[in-house]
Amino acid sequence: MKLKGLIAGGGEGTRLGELTRVVNKHLLPVGGWPMIYYPLQLLQLAGVREAMIVTGQGHAGQLIDLLGNGQMQERGGSTPLFDLDLTYKVQVEAGGIAQVVGMAESFAGGDDLLVCLGDNLFEYVETAAIRSFVEGDDAAAVFVKNVPDPERFGVVVYGEDGRVIDVVEKAGVVDTRYDSPPSSDAVVGLYCYSPDVFDVIRGLRPSSRGELEITDVNRHYAERGVLASHRVSGWWEDAGTQESLPEIGALIARTGVNKVA
Repeated sequence: MKLKGLIAGGGEGTRLGELTRVVNKHLLPVGGWPMIYYPLQLLQLAGVREAMIVTGQGHAGQLIDLLGNGQMQERGGSTPLFDLDLTYKVQVEAGGIAQVVGMAESFAGGDDLLVCLGDNLFEYVETAAIRSFVEGDDAAAVFVKNVPDPERFGVVVYGEDGRVIDVVEKAGVVDTRYDSPPSSDAVVGLYCYSPDVFDVIRGLRPSSRGELEITDVNRHYAERGVLASHRVSGWWEDAGTQESLPEIGALIARTGVNKVA
């Protein structure tokens, strides 16, 4: 069984204001690269050879024009930035991350899937954790980071044995089963799924905002006792606001990005 990659590159980028009126959010500069380069590089370093990008309808052509077939060399040089066999799909209306994953069923073709949100950047490529998923018995895996404001995120709940037994989305607001977050370990935008994820997604109902939620997918696996969690090494950033773009660029310059430990 191979590991294939999926980048969720849709959304209108409204948090980025006027910057995304005329350009795809994932083409905005972060450090010295367009944002989309970082998840593509991460997938390749994790062992992926075939990847699909799901993008929104607005400005989708810009992304395809830039990335082409997925073979990209450093501009003005011969250094390869990444070399992937790319496939594209367009998400016509916002339907949630789980809908994006569901769109990859024919592409996955029975292989495991590594999913990365196109605006999530990482200091380290979690190669050992990804390899342990591919070689292990868990049906899904999430990556988590301890955060100071867990009420803003989906967080995991651990059982006595340290395994994930639940996933809670914005405790007290979205998920009212909990008055406050049961942990400070936020689920970040990197996930591993076995081929049965598509059956799980078909059984989902839209949330109150009319979308298929990835938290519901992860909760399904947690309740079955087959969801692994791995703590992210180093930093993780969501490049979703105007203020974050220069800050993350400076962080990359100081520490590097997509490092393989």
